[in-house]
Amino acid sequence: MSRKQDGGKQKAKKIKMKIAVFPGSFDPITLGHYDIIERASPLFDKLIIAIGQNSQKKYMFPLEKRMEFIRKSTEHFPNVEVDFFEGLTVDYCFEKNAQFIIRGLRNPADFEFEKAIAHTNRTLAHKKLETVFLLTSSGKSFISSSIVREIMSHNGEYELLVPDSVRI
Repeated sequence: MSRKQDGGKQKAKKIKMKIAVFPGSFDPITLGHYDIIERASPLFDKLIIAIGQNSQKKYMFPLEKRMEFIRKSTEHFPNVEVDFFEGLTVDYCFEKNAQFIIRGLRNPADFEFEKAIAHTNRTLAHKKLETVFLLTSSGKSFISSSIVREIMSHNGEYELLVPDSVRI
């Protein structure tokens, strides 16, 4: 029955955009991060890569450079945005009307750590936010930003572990 046939009594269904936030420091973005972005982007209407800023943390790359690396490596994904935030991830998600947080898992240790954070975020969000875990592809599960930074600091062949946009 159409809305005209029932005199407009049927409520029009409101379609809510599925928005996810993939938070991290991305110092720098790695092929592991890229793998998660590539696989998460088709699952959501909008995927926001959100660089968390912590004034207490020392970064190898300034925020602007990290944003540039990510923008260049994700420019062919029409539903991916790059942003930054300070404070709690939960607060940022509410500000962006996101219902999901994306996290990549490389190994069992990641799972235990991320599980605790996911439960905490869900509690803080009063159950209005879900964490979606994606397993990193097996060929990329060993890559971490800290390993990449170490290789970079010793003039090693870091290019094997990062998108083409990351060059120093």
